[in-house]
Amino acid sequence: IYVAIIQNTPLVIQVFFLYNVLPHFKITISVFSVGVIGVGIYHGAYIAEVVRGGIEAVPRGQMESAVSQGFTSVQAMRYIILPQAIKIIFPPLTNQAVGLIKNTSVMAMIAGGDLMYQADSWSSNNLYYGPAYVVTAILYLILCLPLARFALSLEKRSEVKI
Repeated sequence: IYVAIIQNTPLVIQVFFLYNVLPHFKITISVFSVGVIGVGIYHGAYIAEVVRGGIEAVPRGQMESAVSQGFTSVQAMRYIILPQAIKIIFPPLTNQAVGLIKNTSVMAMIAGGDLMYQADSWSSNNLYYGPAYVVTAILYLILCLPLARFALSLEKRSEVKI
């Protein structure tokens, strides 16, 4: 239910909910906390699916073989299934990290201190919108490109041969 709800609603709606609806229930949290919780819950749903998909990609026979050799389910998961699943999980997991960095821009809508908020603030004071957004795009590129390259190298190193 958690994954279905979170993945099928936009992050901006979830952040607005946390920021605007929770105070009606006498729950007030800082903008930074709203960002951490909102983006964390959002990407947590996607990461849960990445992990689930990685575990399910390991052939069922691996678990059956481990159990037949005397492993408990927990031992089989720890020593047999997860080491194989990690090779499958790492590339999309690093891609989620790139998405997480980019999705922090949503916080500009509720006055968070991210790059987009700073660009909006600076450009509205100086009326130089184009340069502000170009610099912001370059900064996001500087943050995300190395991580994306890392994900690509992991993907190439851990290609699963079927």
